[in-house]
Amino acid sequence: MTPTRKSFSSIRGVHDILPGESERWQAIERAAGRLFAAFGFREIRLPIFEATELFARGIGEATDIVEKEMYTFADRSGESVTLRPEGTAPAIRAFLEHHLGAAQAVTKLYYWGPMFRYERPQKGRFRQFYQIGAEIIGSGAPEADVELLALLHLLFERLKIDGVRLELNSLGDEACRPAYRQTLQRFLESKQADLCENCRRRTATNPLRVLDCKNESCREATADAPMIVDHLCEACRSHHDRVTEGLAALKIVYHPNPRLVRGLDYYNRTTFEWTTTKLGAQNAVVGGGRYDGLVALLGGDPAPAIGFALGMERMAELLPPELGQPAAPDLFMAALGEQARAWAAPLVLALRKEGYRVETEYGDASLKSQMRRADKTGARWVCIVGENELTSGQIVVKNLQTKAQETLEADRALDELRLRLASLPPSPVSSPPPGGRGEHKAR
Repeated sequence: MTPTRKSFSSIRGVHDILPGESERWQAIERAAGRLFAAFGFREIRLPIFEATELFARGIGEATDIVEKEMYTFADRSGESVTLRPEGTAPAIRAFLEHHLGAAQAVTKLYYWGPMFRYERPQKGRFRQFYQIGAEIIGSGAPEADVELLALLHLLFERLKIDGVRLELNSLGDEACRPAYRQTLQRFLESKQADLCENCRRRTATNPLRVLDCKNESCREATADAPMIVDHLCEACRSHHDRVTEGLAALKIVYHPNPRLVRGLDYYNRTTFEWTTTKLGAQNAVVGGGRYDGLVALLGGDPAPAIGFALGMERMAELLPPELGQPAAPDLFMAALGEQARAWAAPLVLALRKEGYRVETEYGDASLKSQMRRADKTGARWVCIVGENELTSGQIVVKNLQTKAQETLEADRALDELRLRLASLPPSPVSSPPPGGRGEHKAR
């Protein structure tokens, strides 16, 4: 009896990043990595799961993430663990556990990887999604806020992403936010009949989140709500003014948004988002802010900090097409026959060692078939070698863009191919390979 075949598909809310899309992600990662290095950030790689209490304490038990969205389970020892829904709390946990602040006053970290939240899947929102995040730990100066915003501004510029806007707000701190929170609560209690169920619940537990509700009736009901920017203490007002002055000095355009509160309890003072109108309802591409109390909340000595998280899926959708094209091979090696393949193999490996992209055929195939494949790959040059060429000591090289063809001495093939490949312009998605065309051109 023939067994029944079962086909599998991905779980709802997760997705594969396929060739064609992955090149776009790589373009973002390359640009971000270079900027992080220029700004003095160092990479940290964090575990996929952590103790559940880390997120309950750090994010806030009254947040939607902790209440409804976390993937939490008991491991075999009975300990409650959670797939990370965000990266800041794990980064601070690692900072404290490994005493990363002992050697310097300010620590700058960045990371990338998957996060997990049980949300209703829709365009731009997944249950497994990917973020690039960064944290500056140890400085409460507004200049740190400006530096982080400048890094992101440069990233959008480097990636040629337009149509995004920086929205900025201040959430105050423990000196001024409690009084504002009470004022806002009293206002919201008078509007309960006009608020959605979520906002009625949040009135008691997390009233600032009501201001961020996208429900039109809730926005109308809170149109004249008191805003925290009008209730800042002198220190928070001064901090906010210095941030906006710093952005103006760098000619970074920002838009005040008094309703911008973010979704996590640990934020204070500066909070920001980069938004776009090109992605529908899921319009936030980057979000972040200052969280000066989180380090102490997680058991460390008090230390101010600020960070951001960038959504890779949304960023990739905004990337111009020319920055996400797969790199074509520099050379296609068309070897005909066993003897020719044996001759070509060391040559192919030598060029690949130097960073050139070289494709070749596996097994026997006609010259016509191999040339057809070379065209499909978009290779810039093709090298043709068969038994006749080896006997004569000559090989054929063809430029597939100009169609010009020439004959080269086989015993000088490596040097001759290097000269031709070194003249190629860099691929639009990658810099010249180390030891490859960039160095040979300089000789």
